Amino acid sequence: MIQKKNEEKIITLAIESSCDETSVSVLENGRTVLSNVISSQIEQHQKFGGVVPEVASRKHIENINQVIEDALREADISFDGLSHVAVTHGPGLVGALLVGLSAAKAIAYAREIPLNAVNHIEGHIYANFIEHPTLEPPFICLIVSGGHTHLVHMTDYGQYEVLGRTRDDAAGEAFDKIARALGLGYPGGPIIDQLAREGNAQAINFPRAYLEVGSLDFSFSGLKSSVLNYINSEKMKGHEIVLADVAASFQQAVVDVLVEKVIRCALDKGAAQIVLAGGVAANSGLRRDLTKACEEKGINLKYPSLELCTDNAAMIGCVGYYNYIRGLESNLDINAISNLKIGE
Repeated sequence: MIQKKNEEKIITLAIESSCDETSVSVLENGRTVLSNVISSQIEQHQKFGGVVPEVASRKHIENINQVIEDALREADISFDGLSHVAVTHGPGLVGALLVGLSAAKAIAYAREIPLNAVNHIEGHIYANFIEHPTLEPPFICLIVSGGHTHLVHMTDYGQYEVLGRTRDDAAGEAFDKIARALGLGYPGGPIIDQLAREGNAQAINFPRAYLEVGSLDFSFSGLKSSVLNYINSEKMKGHEIVLADVAASFQQAVVDVLVEKVIRCALDKGAAQIVLAGGVAANSGLRRDLTKACEEKGINLKYPSLELCTDNAAMIGCVGYYNYIRGLESNLDINAISNLKIGE
């Protein structure tokens, strides 16, 4: 187990700016959130049907100082009270990452406190430590978001074995693309989830890609193509497309693969608990079916609240805290890495 440094109270200032949320959080001893301010850019990107990197970077520049001030004020903490600074340095949009990274470096340098650069994917896992104070590794984690789909065996803090990952589209990316094809708007995940509740998940038999026998990898490009072909075919035939049925059938195809693979992974590893993380962890169908499957197999399931599923600085601060008490520190010349892998 990790041994803490000799500090009664460790105060972490965390910054997250990997995509289209500017977020700053203040935490006490890693798991107690004193503030978690999130400035979303959804309204700016909706008109484009997705995140525009240059627009995201400019909005981060506009927002970052105010969000830092708001987070400190809400936590009733000054810069003098900080023990260290944690910040996302990848993966994500390079321009967006650099805004948060530059702010974090400036604070660490000016206050002469340690800087802890954090992997965004790790952050999604650690959101569960905030939500569930007694949670400890080891466990199997299914990370599903707009940019990532991973199956990870977390054996201890900072120690990961990646058992499966997407070979093409991430699950959340597939949701956004299908929502765009159906004319539903952005972000697609929550819209499809809501619409699917009104539809018949068995109406259309979309394919499930389980890949070769024993593989724990994922592939959603074939499913995406199948849905697009169905939409185009129905339009050419002049048939009315029941959007709720398409949404429900598509979502069920994604959920079936995710649940089957994470359950098989847990059984193969003899894991007693599964942790769900990432933006798609907010999907009601995934939560419902995975909860049922875990109950049938006697596996303990944990997942974060909706606020902690999406990108936020609190989860980054939790990772930073555990890095800090392990004695890890990042150099001030560390750079943003758009394709950073978990464990690097």
